[in-house]
Amino acid sequence: MADTYVGAIDQGTTGTRFMVFDHSGQVVANAYEQHEQIYPEPGWVEHDPVEIWENTKDVVTTGLEDAGLEATQLAALGITNQRETTIVWDAETGDPVHNALVWQDRRTTDRVEEIQEEDKVEWIRGKTGLECDAYFSATKVEWILDNADPIKLQRSRPEDVRDRAEAGELLMGTIDTWLIYNLTGNHITDVTNASRTMLYNIHDLAWDHELMEEFGVPESMVPEVRPSSDEETYGTTDADGFLGAEVPVAGALGDQQAALFGQTCFDEGDAKNTYGTGSFYLMNTGEEAVESDHGLLTTIGFQRSGEPVNYALEGSIFITGAAIEWLDDVDLIEDAAETAELARSVDSTDGVYMVPAFTGLGAPHWDGRARGTIVGMTRGTRREHIVRATLESIAYQTRDIAEAMEADSGVDTTSLRVDGGAVKNNFLCQLQSDIIQTEIARPEVDETTALGSAYAAGLAVGYWDTINELRSNWQVDRSFEPEMEAEDADAMYDRWDDAVERSLDWAQEE
Repeated sequence: MADTYVGAIDQGTTGTRFMVFDHSGQVVANAYEQHEQIYPEPGWVEHDPVEIWENTKDVVTTGLEDAGLEATQLAALGITNQRETTIVWDAETGDPVHNALVWQDRRTTDRVEEIQEEDKVEWIRGKTGLECDAYFSATKVEWILDNADPIKLQRSRPEDVRDRAEAGELLMGTIDTWLIYNLTGNHITDVTNASRTMLYNIHDLAWDHELMEEFGVPESMVPEVRPSSDEETYGTTDADGFLGAEVPVAGALGDQQAALFGQTCFDEGDAKNTYGTGSFYLMNTGEEAVESDHGLLTTIGFQRSGEPVNYALEGSIFITGAAIEWLDDVDLIEDAAETAELARSVDSTDGVYMVPAFTGLGAPHWDGRARGTIVGMTRGTRREHIVRATLESIAYQTRDIAEAMEADSGVDTTSLRVDGGAVKNNFLCQLQSDIIQTEIARPEVDETTALGSAYAAGLAVGYWDTINELRSNWQVDRSFEPEMEAEDADAMYDRWDDAVERSLDWAQEE
């Protein structure tokens, strides 16, 4: 056991990370590589699937080499991934027919509005637990089948793309499926990623024939669905491949569910919030799929081999960390680390509110045509005020979700476990505690997304025997308690609602 480890491939929106963990959940190897963000038109976001696979091989190889480890020392590999991002590829050659359409991509907003006009929103939500939105995979794969360049398929007519799909010659999947396919040769996904496609019935735990017909997705295209932690494994890497060893690929979870698992939120009522490109607040609701009346998603949290599915309520915030990146893009900051210092240098935003609706608003508003808005500026407004307003927007959006979560679940939030890059910012963590008036608990290992997928894979192969072992690994780095008076937090939050109202339904021409 001392000489073996579990590896995790964390394929995210901006890059791919490979981490190796020991039995105590500590990091022993870490490598990262960014990939290109492709913006063909306003509101469109794509990634090159081949670049992602090449980067994956690079970070795994580099991570092992830098740590002085051999692939044979890996007891298992786990995968976690940006969810909803969708790829269609040739079943014979493995070549993608189009770039991946990223979860942020809004090109199918018109199609979503068509579904809304047909009064099918509740029908879809009843089956999938999801809001009908361009965020999810269903309209993305439909778009690819209708619009992929047929030259990539060595055909001359656009309809040949859909014809070949109908003939069983094309496969689709989210990024986990793409990586599992390239690692093992098997076309497999897990229940958490399947639940984000808007094609999977989360109650029947099966692909939904009516939804697949609605979006024109042939049954032959979709992957086999397995537990998130799978004792049968999804397959092994090729001994003649880039690793030179047969390593079981035994766990997969969408990134936010992986963070839930990595934060050891195994019990009903446990909650976490991950601050990445966007932020995603999940609460474990146990074996019950709780329906939301407040704009949240009902989704699958995780499933272990031979056990029932654990469901979760989720609040999806599209832009949080990406708002910090935007500050850098427009030269208001030089790097993310200085945001705390700039924000602390002023007592308040001086009435400025920033709504980072760059790709629309997710929960609880679900407005694909909302756009980024800054309100309340005067001639006295300085960059410090805008930077502070941007950090405050992250806290306000989280409170939007926390209030919806409490209303739907009937459970009061007493402590929120947080992870992701932004939680290294102490100012933001304290601000978050103040705005939602609850304890914020930051763990020692904050790369809980990768850790969660490693836990899932390790449990599957017996590297860890029980989830209690994982609970004992979880340690608090620092807790933040509210320092602001509740009435002051409420007053600041009330004006946030006014700012959001001004951002809604802005993009009329997309």
